[in-house]
Amino acid sequence: MKVVKFGGSSLASGSQLQKVIKILQADPSRKVVITSAPGKRFEDDIKVTDLLIKYAKAVLAQKETAKITEDIWQRYQEIGDYFQIPAELLQPLKQELLNLSGQQFSSSDFLVASFKAHGEKLNAQLLTTILQKKGMPSQFLDPKEAGLIVTNDPHNAHVLPQTYSNLTDWQNREEILVVPGFYGITENNEIATFSRGGSDITGAIMAKGLAADIYENFTDVNAVYAVNPKLVANPVPIKSMTYRELRELSYTGFSVFHDEALIPTIEAKIPINVKNTNHPDFPGTLVVPEKDFKPQYTITGVASSNHFAAIYLHRYMLNKETGFTLKLLEIFYKYHISYEHMPSGIDDLTVIFDKDQFTDELKEKMCEEIKQTLKPDHLEWIDDYAIIMVVGEGMRNKIGVLKKIVEPLAQKNIAIHMINQGASRISIMLGTKQADAPKAVAQIYQNFFTEDK
Repeated sequence: MKVVKFGGSSLASGSQLQKVIKILQADPSRKVVITSAPGKRFEDDIKVTDLLIKYAKAVLAQKETAKITEDIWQRYQEIGDYFQIPAELLQPLKQELLNLSGQQFSSSDFLVASFKAHGEKLNAQLLTTILQKKGMPSQFLDPKEAGLIVTNDPHNAHVLPQTYSNLTDWQNREEILVVPGFYGITENNEIATFSRGGSDITGAIMAKGLAADIYENFTDVNAVYAVNPKLVANPVPIKSMTYRELRELSYTGFSVFHDEALIPTIEAKIPINVKNTNHPDFPGTLVVPEKDFKPQYTITGVASSNHFAAIYLHRYMLNKETGFTLKLLEIFYKYHISYEHMPSGIDDLTVIFDKDQFTDELKEKMCEEIKQTLKPDHLEWIDDYAIIMVVGEGMRNKIGVLKKIVEPLAQKNIAIHMINQGASRISIMLGTKQADAPKAVAQIYQNFFTEDK
């Protein structure tokens, strides 16, 4: 049995949904479908999720919502019209959209979460109706009915363990189960959404809970590539890679998966096949466990991200001071800040953060408390920070990989602010200025893949 997830671009229009239906018809083992909300139909289009957020904000501000709800509904109406779905079957979906504005929620955050989630929910209901009209036995399965229970965090929910025992009741069904991605139900019976890549997370949860043989993730690219195609023309497609390679690369911007989305499939050792809705016969990229994996190249991929910032601390004899790091971590804990990395020297310490956690006010308060508590000789907040990940199972048994990474960057006058190699020896992390990251990534890619070919 296969769990199949379709991204927003795959479900953006009637013609795209027709491709989805053909994919399902081509393989009867595709028994569980995870839907995203309708994405962009063209470059300047607006995603339905963004329209729903606008709808939620209008309700919170007690503003008129007729225009925005009509814009949202038009997206679903167009898909329904493409498949000639009768008005009486579409009307309940439209009414559900309109009824959102009159519902009561425990907080404004849960209101926004519920509004956002309806992009996926309405799309799943609509797809179920279309499949049934085409004579394909199918059932809409709401996360509440499925027992997909999550933590009480409206915008960053995590699945709770009881979900997996609940999902066993839905194994081995004859009909196609159509499940909306992106959200689950809290123990207080409220909708809470996952973080970035939420539908991918739902797909992985369902794959584990339903004991799938494979999790197919359909998107709008032919494969996962060794580097961002915007940085290097015609990059090498990755035929197969390991879970941990993809997680390391997702951490710094591989757009195929959010790094948290893989955890349930990793735990259950379920292979993932990334495929293209527009070219479903292409093999795509297979993501597999590490056991018996044979890498094709020294590195599998290289990626970078600019969503980082850092605090640099200098204090003489820092390495001799007991409790210095503990005091620093207590300050982070007080302000609910998690850190990513902490490279250090005998007199220096750099702490790297995901800067999405910070407002300007929070940053100033935290830095001031660090100054007052730890009294560093020098403290500097660094916004201009990028992290580059060079990842590959083939690195583990190769000598000289670091030299091959660093030398070409020096030749291009690219300064490296930090180097860190993971204990698994399959990843090397570099810190650079944001402006240097794209050319550094391109240079590293060319240096490895030109020679390895």
